[in-house]
Amino acid sequence: MSTEPTTDVTTLVVGVLGGTGPQGKGLAYRLAVTGQQVLVGSRDAARADAAATELNALRDGAGTEITGADNGTVAAKADVVIVAVPWEGHGALLEALREQLAGKIVVDCVNPLGFDKQGAYALEVPEGSAAQQAAGLLPDSRVTAAFHHISAALLLDAAVPQIDTDVLVLGEDRAATDLVAALAARVPGMRGIYAGRLRNAHQVEALTANLISVNRRYKAHAGIRVTDV
Repeated sequence: MSTEPTTDVTTLVVGVLGGTGPQGKGLAYRLAVTGQQVLVGSRDAARADAAATELNALRDGAGTEITGADNGTVAAKADVVIVAVPWEGHGALLEALREQLAGKIVVDCVNPLGFDKQGAYALEVPEGSAAQQAAGLLPDSRVTAAFHHISAALLLDAAVPQIDTDVLVLGEDRAATDLVAALAARVPGMRGIYAGRLRNAHQVEALTANLISVNRRYKAHAGIRVTDV
């Protein structure tokens, strides 16, 4: 059975909030080399410009040029906005950008995790998950959850030609989840797989802690694959 989405996303502008961190930069790089127009954002426009310059050097002429700007500008200009900020600043940033994100598809890939001597563990979130917190703060946006389980190291390694993993996509709006799945499928090796409504986002976010344990034990960059789909 084919799961490849038929939604055309090639003309959409993708913004990455937190585009100066490893995950944000990695997603920006992989989408840009497919030809997607990508904007990377930061609280500091100069840091965003520096990240864009770094990523443009990494892509070495492949795909389309990445542009940097402050988070507010990126949120206003993009059609689809990926939220890749640290959990600690997640709520405050989204609340501040509510107006700019109205009407946009917002893709939350934040994993609320803690770390101690025993390793990574999932944090309790009052709203249930980072994605549900985003949905509550952005009532006029189409909030989805995706891209939680992808190694930033692999994303940023230009010597890795494809990322062999499935991307679990959750949300209330099926057209929005189909679009995000199609965006994921642009990256060679990736598939976007619909995985339910936002009420199921907690366990998807929390699974990242298990993958971190796998990677530490086996010195790997493990992802996930959904079988029989």
